[in-house]
Amino acid sequence: MTPPIPIPQEKYEAVSRSLREAFNTTAIDHIQPITKGLSSDLVFRIVVQGSPFILKIMTRIDERNDPARIFAAMQSAAQAGLAPRVRHTNIDDGISIIDFVEPVPFSPSEALSRLPAVLARLHALPPFPKTFNHVTAHNGFIWRFRSANLLPSHEVQEVFGRYAELCAVYPRLDSDIVPCHDDLKPENILFDGSHVWLVDWQAAFQNDRYFDLAVVANFLVANEEDEALYLHQYFGQPPDAYQRARFFLMSQMLHLFYATVFLLLGAAGKPVDLEVGAPDFHEWNTRVWTDGIDLADNGIRILYGRVHWERLLRNLRGPRFAEALQIVADRHRNDDNLCLLLPTAPQLPA
Repeated sequence: MTPPIPIPQEKYEAVSRSLREAFNTTAIDHIQPITKGLSSDLVFRIVVQGSPFILKIMTRIDERNDPARIFAAMQSAAQAGLAPRVRHTNIDDGISIIDFVEPVPFSPSEALSRLPAVLARLHALPPFPKTFNHVTAHNGFIWRFRSANLLPSHEVQEVFGRYAELCAVYPRLDSDIVPCHDDLKPENILFDGSHVWLVDWQAAFQNDRYFDLAVVANFLVANEEDEALYLHQYFGQPPDAYQRARFFLMSQMLHLFYATVFLLLGAAGKPVDLEVGAPDFHEWNTRVWTDGIDLADNGIRILYGRVHWERLLRNLRGPRFAEALQIVADRHRNDDNLCLLLPTAPQLPA
């Protein structure tokens, strides 16, 4: 082929080979880069033989960015009708070609009614190749944030004291370790007017089911009434007190995870300026769902982190946190073989 300019020269041969295997041609009628998101992958909308597809090229292949794991999860989801049809994958070169989905607006109310069933189907798939390593994730962001001096020390001490209580009770149950997407932000959830599609499987692992549930709920669940409906539709029956407690505690873990990730990335080692107020949590996430945001902007990253930090502080100070801890602790009090999902804090220098 005469390679399109946006494709790096060192990837020409591999892309040509993938096109030939997928379509028996190397001709691309049209190519357009897609630049949303923080991934290092190169993503293009291409038109081949008159039809549109997504061409993705991995630029970094290592244990964390393993195309064998990613493509296996994507293929499994596609076969179940949860992800677009996979036309081609090449593990050695980290190249995939899938059907292009033309999205239409997906209102939060419609998403709230549709997505629980989609998550239930996802979590019922055969196991994905690997399990998410919470220890690595926590050491990379959450525990590193504790000593980064980005926010007032009394807030950090308060949050991490409460978070240690969460880590000490939140269980790792084999029945809840299921295939998870792990990155269900709005741009990875496409609606074509009749069908919901999940895309970008880079973060897909076996993980606790409440992780995916809590990620999606950030954007769609505005109150406890929404939460009850959301979990009812997922479980197929009204959630009991234990399920709601697990969901609430996982939500706090995710608030802390998002806060630490985006504040560390956005602040670049400098204390966060608290003179600018943080947006309302629900208004912010509704905006993210409907309009999207530019996470390449450090100011936006800081706001994203602060929105989650403020919501976390409010929730940890409220009565429901203690109640949820008690409910989960009581359920497993006599379980001598209980394993915990979340790592306890590493020892830090005094």
